[in-house]
Amino acid sequence: MESHQRKIMRISDQLRLRDSNEPLILMKKAVSHQVPKADGRKDLYQKLDVSDLDEIIDIDVEKRICTAEPGATFEKVVESTLAYGLVPLVVPELRTITIGGAVSGGSIESMSYRFGGFHDSCLEYEVLTAKGDIIVCSPEGDESLLFNMMHWSFGTLGIITLIKFRLIPAKPYVKVTYEKYRSLEEYNRAIWSHYLSRDIDFMDGIIHSPEEYVLSCGNFTDDAPYTHRYDWMRIYYLSTASRREDYLKTSDYFFRYNKGVTNVRPKSFAGRLFFGRLVSSDITLRMAHRFVKVLPEKAIPITVDTFIPFSKMGEFMKWYEKEINHFPLWCVPYKVAHKYEWLSDEFSEKVKDELFLDIAIYGMYRENPEIWHRLIEEELMDIGAIKTLISSNHYSEEEFWSIFNKENYETIKRSMDPDNILRDIYKKTCFKSQD
Repeated sequence: MESHQRKIMRISDQLRLRDSNEPLILMKKAVSHQVPKADGRKDLYQKLDVSDLDEIIDIDVEKRICTAEPGATFEKVVESTLAYGLVPLVVPELRTITIGGAVSGGSIESMSYRFGGFHDSCLEYEVLTAKGDIIVCSPEGDESLLFNMMHWSFGTLGIITLIKFRLIPAKPYVKVTYEKYRSLEEYNRAIWSHYLSRDIDFMDGIIHSPEEYVLSCGNFTDDAPYTHRYDWMRIYYLSTASRREDYLKTSDYFFRYNKGVTNVRPKSFAGRLFFGRLVSSDITLRMAHRFVKVLPEKAIPITVDTFIPFSKMGEFMKWYEKEINHFPLWCVPYKVAHKYEWLSDEFSEKVKDELFLDIAIYGMYRENPEIWHRLIEEELMDIGAIKTLISSNHYSEEEFWSIFNKENYETIKRSMDPDNILRDIYKKTCFKSQD
C-alpha cells in the first residue's frame, strides 16, 4: 500500500496546488469505452495524470475480496484472481475495460442475471475530491450516498483511486449450450425460467433476426473435451447461430466478444485472415477517438445500450422491428439488485421489474444519426427503459433530469466538486449541452 499512498499524495497535491478552476480531464492508460464525440474543447482542458493507478493491491483468498486501483483492466484482474481459483462476480466483455470505468460508467455481462452490475459487487471506494481530500465510502455508513452515486457518475463527482470488490470461486473451463428459439415469446420464457431457477452460471444471447433467437447458457466445469478461442478467424456472435455447444477456457469465455460484439471489422474472410489478429475493440476505439474530428458524422456507427424492463420487452421489440429493424442484437439479462439512488423517483416509479434486458444496438449506420438517437430515446422514456450514457445522447436538460436524480447528484456535487472542475454530467454526456 505504500506505493499506492505515494501515488495518491502526488495526485492530491496536484489538485490542492491548482490555481485555476478550469475543467480537468483525467489522463489514463486505457482507452475510453464511450462512443467518440467531436468535442474540440477537450484540448483546452487541463490534464491530471492518473495513468499509474493500475495495480492490483491485494487478493484476500480466504475472504474472497480483491483490492485494486481503478485503472486495472479486467484482463489483468481475471489473470490475477483466476490463479487462486477466483474471479469477479461480473466480468465485462472487453479485455481493456477498467474496474474504475465499470463503476463510473457501467458494465454488465452474462453473470449479471444473478449478480447485477460490477458495481453491485463492490464493497468500498477510495475517492479524491476535486480539492484533493481523500474519502473512503461504502454501501453503509455516513458516505453511503456518495458510494451509490459514484455509479454512472462518469467521473464528474470525484476521482476513484481504489476499489474493493467481491470474488467468487471459478473453474478452469466454461461449457456453453446454445438454446435456439424461433419467437420472442419462447425466448422470454426461457430467460425467465433460467432466472428463477438459477440453474446456470452464465446467460446472454444474440437476437440474429426476428425469427432467430439464441440464448447462450454457460456453466463452469473442471474438464473440457476441446476448447475454442474467439480471437482471430472465429467470430463469437456469428458462431452462436450454427453451434450447439462450446467449451472455452474461463478467461477466453469472459473476453469472447473482444473482437466485437455485433459489429466486427474486418468482416470479409480475407480481411480477418490477414488483419483479424490485429483488430480488436481496444484498437478500434483508440483509432476512433483519435480521428473523430476528421471523420464525417455518418462514418461513426450508432451505438446504443438499452436497458428494457422484462415486462416491456414484447412492446419494445414490436416497436423496434417496425421503426429500426437493425440486427443482430446482443441481449444480456440484468438483475436490478436494489433501487438505484442515481435514478429519479419519477422514473423509478414507472416500472417495478426486477429483471431488465440489456439490448445492445451496435454498428448501425444511418443518415442523420441524431434523428435515430432521438427516436430511440423517446421510445425508451415512454416505456420506462434506460439508455446508457456511453453513446451519443441528445436529451434536453429537462428530459435528462426526469430520468436521473438531480437532487442526489447536486448534493454530492456540492461536497465533492463545488467548483465543477470535473464537469457536469449532463454537459459531459449530452450533445444538446454543447450548443
